[in-house]
Amino acid sequence: AFILLTIVVSFVVVALCYFQLAREDHRWWWSSFINGGMTGILIYMYSFVYFFHKSEMNGILQSSYYFGYMAVISFAFILMFGSAGWHSSLFFVNYIYARIKLD
Repeated sequence: AFILLTIVVSFVVVALCYFQLAREDHRWWWSSFINGGMTGILIYMYSFVYFFHKSEMNGILQSSYYFGYMAVISFAFILMFGSAGWHSSLFFVNYIYARIKLD
């Protein structure tokens, strides 16, 4: 499931990078990292939904451990998917600009 999610994130980031390059915005580096990293932010947002609606946890200690560990895990996902999106965009940009014919 993780490999499939990484592939999907990479394809979506490449599509968004293409749209950005099509409107002649050449600053794709950080936007491709942020677009890929948004998956980690969505995971952290879902942890709130899970905590308040589906879990039976209560108390300050359980809450602090849960949200602290979820913040660390979500930050790891931000870094992983952001770098996967950035590397796939880098490959895509190098591929399309290597095939431009200059007359």
